[in-house]
Amino acid sequence: MAREILVDALMIGGAAFMFLASLGVLRMPDLYTRMSATSKAATLGSGLVMLAAAVYFNEFSIAVRVLAIIVFLLLTVPVAAHMIGRAAYFDGVPLWESTVLDELRGHYSRVDHRLDSEVVPPVEAVIPEGEEGDDFTA
Repeated sequence: MAREILVDALMIGGAAFMFLASLGVLRMPDLYTRMSATSKAATLGSGLVMLAAAVYFNEFSIAVRVLAIIVFLLLTVPVAAHMIGRAAYFDGVPLWESTVLDELRGHYSRVDHRLDSEVVPPVEAVIPEGEEGDDFTA
């Protein structure tokens, strides 16, 4: 009886996280936030569903396979999301219009896609002399 309740709770939790991932795809404003919501929530949701399968079947061979699947998901999903996001950034997929800070601007070489150690500010980000704010004055 307790095993069935645990399996049900894991399945419902997994389905809820997968549903949240699908809502993230629909509701988030740009590609980067959609990928963040999807990769995190869907990985957790599928891991919970796999864990429910391991508890339900209660066999060592299935539990080992489930753990291998969960480890594989935890290792590959963040790397894949990072690579897709990086490719999208290099292709010029726009950020959300309300994005406050683009931390990658000026850090990457658009020619060879390498991270530069020194920041090269873009022309529009240069603040002319005498127009700085007084936020940091003593």
